[in-house]
Amino acid sequence: MYRFFVPVENVEGERIRITGDDVNHAKNVLRMSVGEKVVVSCGQGVDYYCIIDFIRENQIGLRIEEEKAAVTELPVAITLFQALPKRDKMELVIQKAVELGAAEIVPVQTRRCVVRLDERKADRKLVRWRAIAEAAAKQSGRGVIPRISEIMSFAEALNYAEQMDTVLIPYELYEDMADSMETMRKAAGGSSIGIFIGPEGGFERGEIEQAMGRGAFPLSLGKRILRTETAGMAALSVLMFLIEGQKER
Repeated sequence: MYRFFVPVENVEGERIRITGDDVNHAKNVLRMSVGEKVVVSCGQGVDYYCIIDFIRENQIGLRIEEEKAAVTELPVAITLFQALPKRDKMELVIQKAVELGAAEIVPVQTRRCVVRLDERKADRKLVRWRAIAEAAAKQSGRGVIPRISEIMSFAEALNYAEQMDTVLIPYELYEDMADSMETMRKAAGGSSIGIFIGPEGGFERGEIEQAMGRGAFPLSLGKRILRTETAGMAALSVLMFLIEGQKER
């Protein structure tokens, strides 16, 4: 079944309204018709299984047949702090991070970032990135659309991460795999995790020391040097496996 996200105010008793761009998508791209079934979420941890009642020019009316708790959300909120990569790599990072269960993605401007966005370009990028997050959430069956925050400096990101139970920072010069795995296992047992991923060229040593001075744990992701768009996916994959493994016990 196709999945749609709606504002919470569009859920009214046993009825739900789909409005906005999704109306055109459902009518003219998906070619949906009255009687078809869809899944709807409003980001409150509940999936609504619905049947289409009517299709109009600017809205689609649904009747709720069943409500179920969303089972696709991780019980641990993971925030990916991704240093701005070159070209369109951020789009891939966001798409895959959403698929792997991240609750939030924070674009970060670090010292070695080649990309420098002025306010106007940053605003355009955020619109695009948020649309990608929504599409990825629909495709992967997420119960919420992960938040894409505004771009932060490295210092701002460290301040933001202080609220999280555990902060992790993969670093290519840290080689203790056994300690890294134990750190990730402990992090998976908390309620929130922040992961800092460097840009092409990695973090500067001073940034690693700054993060560790604020309580971040260094990690090894193996003996190979990973691209910036790969490192976050590797860390998220391991954490997702550990978190969902604990949940099933």
